[in-house]
Amino acid sequence: MTMIDTSQDLYPTRLTAARPPLTREHPTVWGEAAGPFTREELDAHEARGYTILDDFLSPEEVELYSGELTRLSEAPELAADPRVIRERSTGDVRSIFAVQALSEAVDRLTREARVLDRARQLLGSDVYLHQTRINYMPGFRGTGFYWHSDFETWHAEDGMPIPRAVSCSIALTDNHPFNGGLMVMPGSHKTFVSSVGETPEDNHASSLQAQEVGVPSEDDITRMAAQYGIDQFTGAAGSALWFDSNIMHGSGNNITPFPRSNVFLVFNSVDNALVEPYSAPAPRPEHIAHRADTTPLR
Repeated sequence: MTMIDTSQDLYPTRLTAARPPLTREHPTVWGEAAGPFTREELDAHEARGYTILDDFLSPEEVELYSGELTRLSEAPELAADPRVIRERSTGDVRSIFAVQALSEAVDRLTREARVLDRARQLLGSDVYLHQTRINYMPGFRGTGFYWHSDFETWHAEDGMPIPRAVSCSIALTDNHPFNGGLMVMPGSHKTFVSSVGETPEDNHASSLQAQEVGVPSEDDITRMAAQYGIDQFTGAAGSALWFDSNIMHGSGNNITPFPRSNVFLVFNSVDNALVEPYSAPAPRPEHIAHRADTTPLR
C-alpha cells in the first residue's frame, strides 16, 4: 500500500478570491494494461477522462435494477430517510444514497468482476466504495446538475486527498441527447478549477438538491468549453460511463416525456482514504461519503 502525504493541500479550493486553474499533478490511469481495458482504451481514458461501454448490462439486468429503483423510491420506510434526496420544487425523489446497503442486487453489482476489475485497473490498487446512489430524472420535471467537478466537492467537504477515484454511471433508461443526458468536457480532468466562497455548515443539505457552492464561475466554464469542447453520454439502457473524479460535467433539465435514471458507483483507491475535510467545517454524513469502512472490495 502506498500512502499519500496528506499534510499539504495540493488542490486548494473554496477560496476568498479567484485564482488561475491548476494543472493536475496526478495521473488518471494508475494501473497497467493487464485487465479488462485494453492498452488503447486506457490511453484514450487518460486523454479524455471518460470511457463509454455499450451493453454493459443485459436487458434482464436492466429490468432487475430498474425494479430496485422503483421499489426504493416507493418504500414507505424510506419516506423520511436522510439517504433520500428530493427535488426542491416537486418533492419527487432525486437521488437515494448508500444504495448498496438498501439493495442486495446493487451490493452484488459493486463486487462483480466486470465492475471491480475495471475500477482496480484504472486506479492501480484495491478499491472501496466512496459513494453509491441511484439518480432519478423523471419526464417533464426532472432537474439537472450544474457544471462541477466531483473531486472538488470530495476534496473540500469529504477530505479526499487527490483525484484517485473513478465513477461508473450505468444507465437504466435510454439516454437521448434531449432527456437530460450527462455532458462532459473531454480532457478537462487534467485541470483543477478552484471555487470561491466558504463552505456553509451542513452544505450537503441543500447542495444535493441544487449545487451552488463549489461550482466553477461562468468565465471558467466558458473558457473550458472553448478549450475542451462538450461531449454527451448517450446510449441505450445498460450502457456504462466510466469517468474520472475531476472531469467537468453537468446535465440539463428533462422536459421530455422520457425519464432518465442510473446507478452511480464511486470507487476510491484504498491508498487515497479520506482525511479531515480540506475546506469544510465537518465531514459530510457517512451515507454520502464512506469513511468508516475502507476495506477493499472483494
